Amino acid sequence: MADETTAPKPEAATEAAQPQVRMQVLAQFIRDMSFENMVAKKGISGADVQPDIQVAVSLDARKRPADHQYDIISKYRCTSKNKANGETLFLLEVEYGAIFHVEGVPEEQLHPFLLIECPRLVFPFVRRIISDVTRDGGFPPLNIDTVDFVTLYRQELARRAQAAQAAQAQATPLN
Repeated sequence: MADETTAPKPEAATEAAQPQVRMQVLAQFIRDMSFENMVAKKGISGADVQPDIQVAVSLDARKRPADHQYDIISKYRCTSKNKANGETLFLLEVEYGAIFHVEGVPEEQLHPFLLIECPRLVFPFVRRIISDVTRDGGFPPLNIDTVDFVTLYRQELARRAQAAQAAQAQATPLN
């Protein structure tokens, strides 16, 4: 038998040259939370109410002084209104923070990574908090649908581009 030698594949060489992505959750916490039960304030029964629930999500990411550490804040605003008369039943606002250690992500991919992958990782914890608070507030537990953070990120980019375009149009004098 002849000795066979295999040359390393070019893909393997480039994979070895790229740093491994490392992400670690260092801490998770509720930064701010508010639950307003309008039904209890008004002293009315919520038993026969058909709720219309709206959930708004916003995200923020900031670099921490320590190397490779980032604060990610997910803000959830859950509003339940009576379909019959439009009165608010409850309002829940949660700001959920997490501190991440992230290494090996190329600079041009860091922003989407922080605003897509990091919130996706801690989402189940926020979902549980929202469910528990609404249940403890006297309503059926609100199990919010899974958030599509990719679509949310793309919508925010489009909104920023549109705002920049509008600002540029206002700054350009008409002849």
